Amino acid sequence: MAGRLCLAYSGGLDTSCILRWLLDAGYEVICFLANVGQQEDFDAVEAKALKIGASKMVILDLRREFIEEFCFRAIQCNAQYEGR
Repeated sequence: MAGRLCLAYSGGLDTSCILRWLLDAGYEVICFLANVGQQEDFDAVEAKALKIGASKMVILDLRREFIEEFCFRAIQCNAQYEGR
């Protein structure tokens, strides 16, 4: 085994290909997905990662942290996105 690593996994084509590539390279892969309020079928993402060969799928509910530590601070400093 080449080692163990954590992959930020969305369930999309790119991260699924990277997952397979890492597995073929001999790595044990643990996938991670943060729930920050996106519309996502988390069960389907987990099933896909495990079907491809991930040893584990970790999905954390980070909605509160995302709002409190990122969004509120962005509003407080009048952050702009794409010039707006």
